[in-house]
Amino acid sequence: MDSRKLRYSLMMLAALVAFGTIGYYFFEHMPIFDAFYMTIITISTVGFSEIVPLTKVGRSITVVIIILGISVGTYTVGIIVQWLVGGELQKIFGRRKLQKQIADLKNHFIICGFGRIGHIICKELFEDSIKFVVIEQDSAVIEELISLKYLCLEMDATSEDALLAGGIMNARGLVTAVNSDANNVFITLTAKGLRPDIFVLARSSEERNEEKLIKAGATRVVSPYLIGARRMAHVLKRPTVVDFLDIATMGNHLGLIMEEAEVGQKSGFIGKNLIESRLRQEFGVIIVAIKKGSGQMVFNPAPTEKLEAGDVIVVIGQKEDLKRMREIL
Repeated sequence: MDSRKLRYSLMMLAALVAFGTIGYYFFEHMPIFDAFYMTIITISTVGFSEIVPLTKVGRSITVVIIILGISVGTYTVGIIVQWLVGGELQKIFGRRKLQKQIADLKNHFIICGFGRIGHIICKELFEDSIKFVVIEQDSAVIEELISLKYLCLEMDATSEDALLAGGIMNARGLVTAVNSDANNVFITLTAKGLRPDIFVLARSSEERNEEKLIKAGATRVVSPYLIGARRMAHVLKRPTVVDFLDIATMGNHLGLIMEEAEVGQKSGFIGKNLIESRLRQEFGVIIVAIKKGSGQMVFNPAPTEKLEAGDVIVVIGQKEDLKRMREIL
């Protein structure tokens, strides 16, 4: 039910009370409180005795109040009942609880836009128990987000207020995936203006807009159409490679996934080479690459490659084994 109906009915009731109070005050010369009291008892209890004898004008005012009072009162009560039965009150408390949960978030992602791209991103994050909040201004989409039990805000993602409400100051990163490249640029600029160091992953619908998003401050830019077209071409040219990547990145019946793990600043593996670390033997993983702190990517690292703090190891293995490995790194 539209809450505006409730507001309008309460406004009409207030206007009726004001009409009666002013009428009795001017035409019956009642004190203001007595005029107000007379109006209230007339609206609520037809036939209640008059507090002072009324003139014809006063009785005319009373008749109008009774007729309108019954109509407005009945309508207002009906709206309130519908409001409660329709779950509007429950929704309000639900939104307040949602706002508190969002305010308590830390090290989370902010997803701007819940279209086809945003939907898939949220699904992947949710399945891995990664915290996120969605900012979306379409009320119908918000209902879907609530049904999926995703934290969400019904706001315009291009506004500073929306990003602040989404907890950008405590966020791990932001994904701008709305349909308009212009809005993605604006969201990126707004996010970087509020927090220059935040990681921003931006969607680009057209390849020519990627540079604009980079200039706006995006850390990474992804063009779904370009990636999709390249993948289709790879399926035609190298189907086995694509199958392998699907197994490694998306998981399959074998339970193998590709994952990354960072060597911590106080890790016991710092200074050890891959042989000494015994990662392959202890966890049964395949070490595909190591991204060094300098940004250099070492593919198929040699057994003598030494691990350093901040190195990110890219591995393939069983999900449980990878989880154990990340805990000790």
